[in-house]
Amino acid sequence: MLELRNVNVAYGSTQVLWDINLHVETGEIVSIVGGNGAGKTTIARALSGLLPVMSGNIFLNGEDIANQASHVILGKGLVHIPEGRQLFTDMTIYENLELGAFNKQARANMNKSLKQVYEWFPKLEERSSQLAGTLSGGEQQMVAIARGYMSQPKLILFDEPSLGLAPNIVDHILDVAKSLTKQGVTVILVEQDVRKALRISDRGYVLENGRVRLEGKAKELLENEDVKKAYLGF
Repeated sequence: MLELRNVNVAYGSTQVLWDINLHVETGEIVSIVGGNGAGKTTIARALSGLLPVMSGNIFLNGEDIANQASHVILGKGLVHIPEGRQLFTDMTIYENLELGAFNKQARANMNKSLKQVYEWFPKLEERSSQLAGTLSGGEQQMVAIARGYMSQPKLILFDEPSLGLAPNIVDHILDVAKSLTKQGVTVILVEQDVRKALRISDRGYVLENGRVRLEGKAKELLENEDVKKAYLGF
């Protein structure tokens, strides 16, 4: 479904990613993990068209989307749930969700999508008329995920969904990420919490200093001695 081939990305004159190669198959949950400054969010931003690609290719269902506009990539079914949520804070929960159903097909299926997100996040239905800016961090993350799902995506990219949230909320959000695959949605999880991310994933990539250092099945990476020492506190 998604493939990056020798992708290089820079912020101005400073190169951040070097020759990134990774792939994601339809129906998988794939984690991209690593410490602060590893390049995880840079990959996310390049995938969704928020950062230009210096060189290399990003194929989505066989089409090279590198350096296409963000709205074009979104229209092809890749939804980015950004770090920091980035909601319309002066609009209600319902209005934020309604904006997620931006295309014709999503609009036609809006009631069905709403029913699903309210099953995942009952609080959003209870508070649908509440301004998004008055919600807690965890609740805002729920709105961001729900808004992304409202567009009926083929692939959802989560960027640091656990950042600043209580452990029980993180667990619930990751459970929803797993549930997305049952709805036919492929998931990429960009995450600093290596243990939690790999536990729900099929495969993973470990980034260090803008390069893929390790890749493999999630269970194997959790047992890898280098991963244990660097990220799991052993």
